[in-house]
Amino acid sequence: MVETGDRQVWIPKELSWLSFNERVLQEAADTSVPVIQRVRYMGIFSNNMDEFYRVRVADVRRLAAFSTPSRQDEYKALLEEIQRRVLGLQSRFDRIYLDTLRELRRRGIYLVSEKQLDEHQQKFARDYFFKHIQPELEPIVLDDAHPMPELNDSSIYLAIRLTFAEHVRYALLEVPTGRLSRFVKIPSRKGKRGKVMMALENVIRVCLHEVFRGIFPLNSVEAYTIKLTRDAELELGEEVTESFFERMERSLKRRKKADPVRFVYDSDMPEDMRDYMARRLGIGRLDSVIPGGRYHNSKDFMGFPNLGPAYLELQPPAPIPLAAVEQRDNIFDAIAERDVLLYYPYHSFSYVVNFLKTAAIDPAVKSIAISLYRVASYSHVVDALINAVANHKSVTVIVELQARFDEEANLALSHRLTEGGVNVIFGVPGLKVHGKLILVTRQENNVLRYYTHVGTGNFNEKTAEVYTDFSLLTYNQEIGEEAAKIFEFIRYNYRRPDLKHLIVSPVNTRQRLKDLIDTEIQNAKKGRDCGITLKCNNLVDPEVIEKLYQASQAGVPIRLIVRGMCSLVPGTPGVSDNIEAISIVDRYLEHPRVFMFYNRGEPRYYISSADLMTRNIDYRVEVMCPIYDPEHQATLQAVLDIQWSDNVKARTLDAAQSNYLRLPRKKKAKRIRSQEAIHRYLQSGRLPRLRKLDYSPPNGD
Repeated sequence: MVETGDRQVWIPKELSWLSFNERVLQEAADTSVPVIQRVRYMGIFSNNMDEFYRVRVADVRRLAAFSTPSRQDEYKALLEEIQRRVLGLQSRFDRIYLDTLRELRRRGIYLVSEKQLDEHQQKFARDYFFKHIQPELEPIVLDDAHPMPELNDSSIYLAIRLTFAEHVRYALLEVPTGRLSRFVKIPSRKGKRGKVMMALENVIRVCLHEVFRGIFPLNSVEAYTIKLTRDAELELGEEVTESFFERMERSLKRRKKADPVRFVYDSDMPEDMRDYMARRLGIGRLDSVIPGGRYHNSKDFMGFPNLGPAYLELQPPAPIPLAAVEQRDNIFDAIAERDVLLYYPYHSFSYVVNFLKTAAIDPAVKSIAISLYRVASYSHVVDALINAVANHKSVTVIVELQARFDEEANLALSHRLTEGGVNVIFGVPGLKVHGKLILVTRQENNVLRYYTHVGTGNFNEKTAEVYTDFSLLTYNQEIGEEAAKIFEFIRYNYRRPDLKHLIVSPVNTRQRLKDLIDTEIQNAKKGRDCGITLKCNNLVDPEVIEKLYQASQAGVPIRLIVRGMCSLVPGTPGVSDNIEAISIVDRYLEHPRVFMFYNRGEPRYYISSADLMTRNIDYRVEVMCPIYDPEHQATLQAVLDIQWSDNVKARTLDAAQSNYLRLPRKKKAKRIRSQEAIHRYLQSGRLPRLRKLDYSPPNGD
């Protein structure tokens, strides 16, 4: 908790996170957004909520159960407030869902239930069920004499009530969305136009009697959708006789049996059935029980198909070519001439893939080292690394096995890389390796030279299409030497590197951030121009927040662009008067971290893999890199200025986390939608007209 004087100026990160997900829901409600995109925003909201419960609520639940008595009440109160807000968001989600269904119908797209089918459609649904669905079904009849089956928290289930004679039995049926599409296209009604879809569980409902035919003399069968969310914490232990690899595999198996933290059920489910399911599933007093509509696992809406015209979804603009790279035969020549700054998805991630593919076959390249946190399912990056081994390069890959929810994928990746002859290292005990580094060593004129990549995002060509991120490719040999020291630190973490350019967690990030902020504080106290702009995903570290409060009180103007959690409270009199904060949610997920410190008119710019969270500063290997090229500094400043001037998709962050849009005050005022304006700027080099920023402290010279 951050305390300033006798006041606690702090927003709990869990509540701030819910405020962020509310911004996502606002996009789903925005009628100016194409309707298919609105449906997909509902999927993003639902997917976010799943992760929120699996990680953040699970953490608070553990604290409420195991903290000292004096703290337990605080955490229980937080759980109650989370429950209250989630119920409000769920109610809002249900209303938006009905609104989008109406809009889809207006566009000739219908999502129907089993009760809305004519005879022709009924026949299609039955044929589809017997051909595709029935072979995948494994129903389980429940009774108190046997343990409850372990439910997969990435799946949805039909909780089924079977009545026969004077008896009632319950059963569970997993909806096989992992193997079949959640949305089934069916014929339209005879004589009617339009595109029609059914949810997979509704196709099952059409033939539900068939699932239990011959087992029970059924009077009736009713199905209600339920979903369980489990604690995603991994318990790795410290067994020295097992490899980290083996411990990770064992811990992932335990995760599938972890304690439940949320039970979502169809609100039409009879009360006695709901209570039975909650009891058998082990839902406790600290767990969230959420009544919802008929459909759960709405994260599947992220892949909702567009059966209508293209304009019903957002169309991606073409990536902007980089002339400095395109005009050279070899990407190494382009990097050696001057640093290359990439900004995805405005630029193509193929430049990084090309960098690795070229390194894989270039006879002058001797070695490649890279840190992988998340990669695409079918990764050209991984292909290039394996090809480099085939071309007799020394290839070292740091694979982070603890990348949350990608652990199993990274275990499989490690197998593949090892089989391909790559030297695979699993990082630093007790630290996640989250930095985005590539180091290519090339022999030029009998001298080994470094080509270095430092970025803010993962080496994942799929997410690079929808996440904004920066990558720097540099021939700066001092940065290359420091990158080599970081790879050595990861292998031998008792060797703490001496660094001049790169700022690295957990080595020196906290101290360097403090020093950079202190410089602005001293400039403000001396009446000199000063200022701080921080763009990040999350700002929750208490020490950083306290230092920013000190800077505000000294007169430093501070601008924050925070996509997700922001525990800092802007605009508090006497504490944060000089701090303003916004959040931007638009078609691309804002993922990069960019930090600017005004430094008396000679600004210092950094891109970083690290958010301003305690875990990133103290418990991960992160890399923060200075940007020295004046042209690239101007690009970063332009991006920050355009985003700060956004009055279409930017929400103001305040003490109430009210999320109100920064709309133009006058009807004829120029509307600036930053993601569109940035694309135009990078394409043309022309900035839109932006408001002038003042870097003078109060009463300054």
